[in-house]
Amino acid sequence: MKLDIVGKRKIWFGLSFLVIAVGLVALLLHGGLNPGIEFQGGTLLQLQFNQAISLEQVRSVLADYNLEKSTLQETKDRTFLIRTKELSDEAQRDVLAGLKEKLGPYEVLRIEKVGAVISTELKNNAFLALTIAAILMLVYIALRFEIKFALAGVIALIHDVVVTVGIFALLNVEIDSTFIAAILTIVGYSINDTIVIFDRIRENLKASKKEPLAELVNRSIMETLTRSINTALTTMFAVIALLLFGGETTKVFALALFIGLLAGTYSSIFIASPIWYSLHNK
Repeated sequence: MKLDIVGKRKIWFGLSFLVIAVGLVALLLHGGLNPGIEFQGGTLLQLQFNQAISLEQVRSVLADYNLEKSTLQETKDRTFLIRTKELSDEAQRDVLAGLKEKLGPYEVLRIEKVGAVISTELKNNAFLALTIAAILMLVYIALRFEIKFALAGVIALIHDVVVTVGIFALLNVEIDSTFIAAILTIVGYSINDTIVIFDRIRENLKASKKEPLAELVNRSIMETLTRSINTALTTMFAVIALLLFGGETTKVFALALFIGLLAGTYSSIFIASPIWYSLHNK
């Protein structure tokens, strides 16, 4: 099977541009991403129940008040920390009454308003980590291959991150701390797949110096296509299982990984190498 991936690169670039543009419009319309309570702060309840109950039981009751995305932690036997969005005094009374009615009596150890767990400093550090990772990858690929390979690889990485962020904005999914972890995971996964294709292009350049460059790049992509698809599928099975059967607290992480894996596989095949081809021909 032969695919003219390089020859149709404007189509692939156009599709990516369309998805990114829609995501950017969604970001503007929503005023950014939809931050969870870890970014905004909220209300902290610490309760010690008289009988043994589970986190799932607590979350089930909170779901009746649209608080199922609250952060729950069992600190010791029968004692739970419930971190939720900021509640009015009336809302607090309703939630506490519902917990007592459905789960039994408890002692209130603490109720307070709390600040964001994920501070501006932490968000800045996450952005700094992404920037440093991109620079180090740029240097590594430039040393191992050449600067044009490095530029193409980093552009593909930026593509994957922007696509993931844009789709989250479009879906208006509430994000938490695991979203940052997922973005960093996507970066590492995507560049690994891209480097495999770059390696094959470099090998074929040495072995077939008279072959037209477009054909050589297409052939290199096709020779690694099975590997790229198999790697993506095996990883995707685990992510889909986590997305479908994981707890509420892992949904954001799994969804971000799912989108990022799709974007990363697409960019490795249809974006990174065609960009390198375009840069090489200039």
